[in-house]
Amino acid sequence: MRGMIMVYKPGRCLLTKRLREIRRSQQWLSEITGIPKSSVSEYATNRRTMSLATAMTIAAVIGCYIDDLYERIEVSSD
Repeated sequence: MRGMIMVYKPGRCLLTKRLREIRRSQQWLSEITGIPKSSVSEYATNRRTMSLATAMTIAAVIGCYIDDLYERIEVSSD
């Protein structure tokens, strides 16, 4: 018997919310991580999805889990 498998994709980016919680700006995040400000803005406004390496870096810097950076959308289950 097979178990249920949940498949997810990233939903809305929660970066702006996470930055607000720690009272920091996109500019600050850019300066600390070396990620271009334009890229940080594109992540925060859902025009671009972070790579795993970028999400790991951002999560470490702002003190959250990678899972806290995006909403989860269930796309299918078996």
